[in-house]
Amino acid sequence: MANRRVLVKRRKAVANVRKITRTMQLIATARFQAAFNRAVATRPYTQKLAELIDDLAGAGVALDHPLLAAGNAEAPATLLVLTSNRGLCGGYNASVLRVAAEAIAARAGAPLALHVFGKKGVAYFRYRQREMAEQVTTIGEAPRFEHIEPIANRLMEDFLAGRTSSVSVVYMRFHSAGQQRPAVLRLLPLEQERPAGHGGPAIEYEFLPEPRALLDDLLPATIRVRLLQAFMDAAVSEQIARMVAMKAATEAAEDMIRTLTRQYNRARQSHITMELLDIVGGANALA
Repeated sequence: MANRRVLVKRRKAVANVRKITRTMQLIATARFQAAFNRAVATRPYTQKLAELIDDLAGAGVALDHPLLAAGNAEAPATLLVLTSNRGLCGGYNASVLRVAAEAIAARAGAPLALHVFGKKGVAYFRYRQREMAEQVTTIGEAPRFEHIEPIANRLMEDFLAGRTSSVSVVYMRFHSAGQQRPAVLRLLPLEQERPAGHGGPAIEYEFLPEPRALLDDLLPATIRVRLLQAFMDAAVSEQIARMVAMKAATEAAEDMIRTLTRQYNRARQSHITMELLDIVGGANALA
């Protein structure tokens, strides 16, 4: 029979772990709400930019722009991988890194520049002895536009200068609070996306300024916002994963406490029974 003192210490330790995981669950829930509000707030702007480009195409404007054209085929491709700086978020990082590994394997033998964001991704590729062109661990759980804009500008400069053939982003795409999936977003050359529900007969427009001037403003803004949206989706998905993981850990701790309590009660009852038998045996010996 297990030692009662050991069971008490173990139950106390598990109870302390439960308090920690419960607290982390509450913190993740609060951070999820803030990240969710930021991610949802940026989506209408992203969709509206896509609608404007679609309107230009629907008006018969030839969308001829360097950011839409194929890049230098001889230059290496650029792959951005967005992971978290902290752990305890279930399979979040493993899912993103698995998709990133598949994307790297698909370009086996071709030059590839790997840009990794987040300590978990950096540690993973270091362990795999994979060379990284850039390692960024300074962007926190609340990415802001001023953090992402310089990255997007640098990527566009490299693409226009022919130093990279394409730019893709591997991240956890946020669909809803109950669904997040790892995805690969091609950032450059820019893919024209037709927003859902946006269409209809062609409309004649009068452009001021000229369509090319509009594209010079709209396309870089679209790339910046799409990259920001990817970081936003990754941030809110991380909080959801951590919230779910800490909830599961709390429930597992509660189950373990119940099991240890039953074991302690059995050990205590056995000890009491043995003491009663000793007392009865001693009384019989004196009789």
